[in-house]
Amino acid sequence: MLGRRDPQESFFEARFWPHPVAQDSVYGRMAAVRDVLFSDDALAKMYCLDNGRPSLPPSLLCGVMLLQFHDDVSDGEAAERTRYDLRWKVALGLPLDFPGFDPTSLVNFRKRLLKHNQERYAFDRFLKVAREAGFLPDKLRQLMDSTSMKGAGATQDTYTLLRKGIRRLLKAMGFEVPEKRQGLQANLQGYVDSDKKAEIDWSDPNERAKQLKVLVQDAEATLDLAVECADDREVRLVGWLMTKILGDDVEIGEDGEPKLGQGVARDRMISWTDPEMRHGRKSSSQRWDGDKVQVAEEPGTELITEIDVVDASAGDGVSLLPMVQSVEEHLAVKVERATGDTAYGSVGNRVKCAEQGIDLVSPVSVPADPEVAKSAFQIDEVAGKATCPQGQTSTVVREVKDDAGRKVKQFVFEREVCVACPLFKRCVKSKASGRTVTLNYHEDVINEARERQRTEEFEEKYKERPKVERKIAELVRHGLRQARYVGRKKKRLQALWTAALVNLKRLFKLSGGDVQKVRAALLAVQHS
Repeated sequence: MLGRRDPQESFFEARFWPHPVAQDSVYGRMAAVRDVLFSDDALAKMYCLDNGRPSLPPSLLCGVMLLQFHDDVSDGEAAERTRYDLRWKVALGLPLDFPGFDPTSLVNFRKRLLKHNQERYAFDRFLKVAREAGFLPDKLRQLMDSTSMKGAGATQDTYTLLRKGIRRLLKAMGFEVPEKRQGLQANLQGYVDSDKKAEIDWSDPNERAKQLKVLVQDAEATLDLAVECADDREVRLVGWLMTKILGDDVEIGEDGEPKLGQGVARDRMISWTDPEMRHGRKSSSQRWDGDKVQVAEEPGTELITEIDVVDASAGDGVSLLPMVQSVEEHLAVKVERATGDTAYGSVGNRVKCAEQGIDLVSPVSVPADPEVAKSAFQIDEVAGKATCPQGQTSTVVREVKDDAGRKVKQFVFEREVCVACPLFKRCVKSKASGRTVTLNYHEDVINEARERQRTEEFEEKYKERPKVERKIAELVRHGLRQARYVGRKKKRLQALWTAALVNLKRLFKLSGGDVQKVRAALLAVQHS
């Protein structure tokens, strides 16, 4: 049953007694708006209203979660601080003799938020307050960037993934029940009985190869058994993941024996603890295991307008338009400019932003070897000729199809001409033909963006981008770099509540220290 905060204030409430908590601190400012910061009624649908024991008031737990992310503490520590930390008692409006609560109350509260799709409650509430207070206009500019979030799951190698996958699939099919194990191959029974790593000399390549062969054979045998249980949802899911592991990590050599694949599949699964974890990279030398957090900020107010947790292996550019769309839907505004680094400036994004009236401020990526890149060629589509950096001209043009199946032009240089060029080894990758230059379907869009990048207007607009990097640094200080939970939905909740906390701090600052202005906006939103 829904529990509510008692409107009758206690004589023992911490803020009524002399205390050293500064009024201009986060704790002091939260105390000044405590009674309107959150509403029990706003989350009433998550509870039964007429049956059961009263819950802890959701408005109290919302405040506890904000402080938990502010101080970056565990559920157990958060529960302890409601009992012993004077700053928390002041911020939450708790009496000095508050007995605390069990940490599982926070676990159950997060489950309720997710079950009832209320993980955005605090984040959206504070943005509505910003709109009510006049901080956010109807037309917004957006700064976009991403950061890494290290996963809470264990990163596992191929051998471990296969072993644990076989065990999970057998258990999903019910083979852990003694009666059903009759007739199951003895070698497969061992996976159900034990999850121990094989006792071999792991430093010996031959031993590792033999073990891989055993695991692959057992995995295929288990998948064959799973065909008979294909109607079971869990069996289908685990079976699909097992098939993915075999496809991504294992290849068959020329001798017909399985071996570890060369290179890493972009979407490779790396953990059974958290199957959504992936390898992520900022560069060839910087890798993390987990997820990626996308952040959108309004530069005028420096408020976070959207935040999301996405696949670590996905490019930043794919998140730009979904983030913009989400901002417009949740805030009822129009995004008129989006600014991001080169990862957001794909041709597709430039075309779609132009169609939607969004000014995309993003530099064109710099090629690894500019002297022989396509941008170094002088191309005249009308005349049908291309001139290379060394002055050689080709009029041989053919039509090819791009990845989307669209017809595009391709200029071809004779190999005999290219061989005599001092840039041949750097310029020509083919072993049979000369240099080819393929135009993009939207080549004019790329050229226009490259020309714009040289203007003062572009430089002036792009100067705003570092603000979002500072905002991400603030989120990281509150623990966003490390995932607290397993599963992307829970990690998204972590990101949203951390961003809500950061936005609340910013609202207090935007009000110029006038907490009553924030209070009035909170009241207006509460009654709307």
